[in-house]
Amino acid sequence: MSEQTSVTVERVIDLPVDAVFDVLSNPERHPDLDGSGFVRSVDHADRIQQVGEVFTMNMNGPHMGGDYQTDNHVTGYAKDKLLAWQTAPAGTEPPGWEWLWELESQGPSTTLVRHTYDWSKVTDKDLLEKVKFPLVTEDQLEDTLGNLAAAATG
Repeated sequence: MSEQTSVTVERVIDLPVDAVFDVLSNPERHPDLDGSGFVRSVDHADRIQQVGEVFTMNMNGPHMGGDYQTDNHVTGYAKDKLLAWQTAPAGTEPPGWEWLWELESQGPSTTLVRHTYDWSKVTDKDLLEKVKFPLVTEDQLEDTLGNLAAAATG
């Protein structure tokens, strides 16, 4: 059994930090960003503006038997610096995995983007057996960063 509990990728994107944050804080853009192919559309979401907000996404994946929804509970927010949320099946409390976006301005038109998928807080042993973490691979996270670079410029 692997002791790994997170995957982090990073990339420099040739855009100002506020332009990158603008895309990430808008859940309507997330289906365009998702490198895993699970995110289909937004069910309910406003622009992310603070910790405690919840946005709901329509998803599809064989690990859930097809179509399903997730509630994403915002756990971190610092404008132009940080966004984080824990994902849960719609209507349930998050079981502990988190998506983290960290942005560092590298100058007026360049941003270092670090994207982390962290399941270290998952403590339910049955869930850990059922869901083979990481459900999203490092390559899929890299694809997400590529999609972000394209979406933010488009």
